[in-house]
Amino acid sequence: MNQVADILELASTAKQQGIDAVLATVVRTEGSAYRRAGAMMLICEDGRSVGMISGGCLEPHIIKRAFWLTRDGATVQVYQTGDDIEYADNGQAKAGANKNETKHDIYNEPDSDLDDVDFDELNFGLGCNGRVHVLFERLTTAMPLLATIRQVRRNQQPITMATLIRANDWQHQDSVSQKNDNLKIGLRINLDEYHNSKVFLEQETTDASSVLTDTVKELAEYKLSNKNAEHVTVENGKATTEWLVQSLQPQLRLLICGAGNDVMPLVTMAKLQDWHVTVIDSRAQYATRMRFPQADTVMSLSLDDSETLLQLSHNAAVALMSHSLTQDRARLAILLEHANNYKYLGQLGPRYRTERLIKEISINLSNPTMLEAGIHKLHYPIGYKLGGDGPEALALGIMAEINAVMHNQIPIEGGSYNNSSNIPAMSSDTDIVSSIV
Repeated sequence: MNQVADILELASTAKQQGIDAVLATVVRTEGSAYRRAGAMMLICEDGRSVGMISGGCLEPHIIKRAFWLTRDGATVQVYQTGDDIEYADNGQAKAGANKNETKHDIYNEPDSDLDDVDFDELNFGLGCNGRVHVLFERLTTAMPLLATIRQVRRNQQPITMATLIRANDWQHQDSVSQKNDNLKIGLRINLDEYHNSKVFLEQETTDASSVLTDTVKELAEYKLSNKNAEHVTVENGKATTEWLVQSLQPQLRLLICGAGNDVMPLVTMAKLQDWHVTVIDSRAQYATRMRFPQADTVMSLSLDDSETLLQLSHNAAVALMSHSLTQDRARLAILLEHANNYKYLGQLGPRYRTERLIKEISINLSNPTMLEAGIHKLHYPIGYKLGGDGPEALALGIMAEINAVMHNQIPIEGGSYNNSSNIPAMSSDTDIVSSIV
C-alpha cells in the first residue's frame, strides 16, 4: 500500500475543495509489471496527481485520458508493454492484428463505441512483455474504498475486499435480475462483512439477484494464497464474472526503542515506504516531536512500563538502538519473554554486547530457557551488512533486513530470493542461554 497516505490526503482535500478526481487502480497484471494489483493513482481535474501504477511509463497517458475514460462510469482498460508494435512509413503506429486483440481486452459496456478507442496507444512497446489491467473510477464512486482503507489503517485489522472487473455474458441474460443490473464494473463487496453475517449487506444491492448472491457466496469462501491480491473468475452457470480479491492490509509498523541521531534516517526510510513509525526513549529530552517530525508517534516511556511496550510492539518490527545498556537490557528482557508478540526484533551493537545483555537478563530468571524463542527470533547485530558507513548506511541495512523478514524473503546465492514462512535469525543462536549461563 505504498503512497496510500498521499492518496488519502489528496482525496480528502479534493473532496473538501469540490474538485473532481479519478482513482486508477491496478486490478490485474500479466507477465512483467512494475506494480502489483492493488497499486493506485489519484488524478485531480486541476492537474494534481499522486501515486504510481507503473514505473512512470503509463502515467502521462493515464493522466491525459482518465476523465475521458470515466465519462460514462467506471471502466477497466488494458495496457500492453510488449514490443510488437508495427509502424507505417509515416512513422505512425499501426493497430494491425493488435487492434483485434486489444478490442477483446477492453472491458467496455455493451453499447460502448470501440471506434473511439485510440488503439495504437494501448500498446506502449516498452519491451516488458506485460499487460496491466487498470480500473478507472470517479472519486465519488471510489470514496467508500478509501474510507475502508482508512478504517484498516486506523484499526490495524485487515479487510478482504472483492472488486468486479468484468462480467462476461451478463448483458445477454434476459431475466428479471437483469432489471436490477447490479453487476457493474467497480462493484465492491466487503467479504469479511458478508462472511461474518451471512447476509449481503451492500446497500445498492438490497434486491440482489440470485446470480450476484451465488457469486458473493463463492467469493466469501475463496482463500487468498501468499499474495494480498489475486484475479478470481467465478462461473455459476448464469454468468461468468472476474474479480480482484484483495486483502487490504494495515501499515507495517516499526517500533524504535531509542531516540539518538542515528534513528533519524531510519524513520525517514520507513516513512518513505508508508510504514507507521513509533519512537520511544526513557530520556524525555531525546524523545521529542521536534527531533522526529516524520514519526507517527514519539513518546517518553519509562523502563518499567512493560504493558505499553508490549502494546506498541504487537505485530510490529522492533529495533533496539538506544546506545544505553540500561535501556536495552530493560526492553530486551521484556521482549525476549514475549517472542510471539512481534514480527521482528533487532538489537544494535556488536555481538558480544548483545550476548552480555542476554546473560545479565538470564541470571535473574529462575528458568532461563523461557528466553530461547525470543533469542532465536533476535537479529544481532541488527541489519544486513551492505557496506558503507554512517547512520544512513546503517538505516539502509536495517530496513533491508526488516523487509526481508516481514515479507518472508531469504537472500540466496546469486542475489535472488526464496519465499519462506520460517525466517531464521540471521545472527542468533538457539542455545545461547545454556552456553553462557
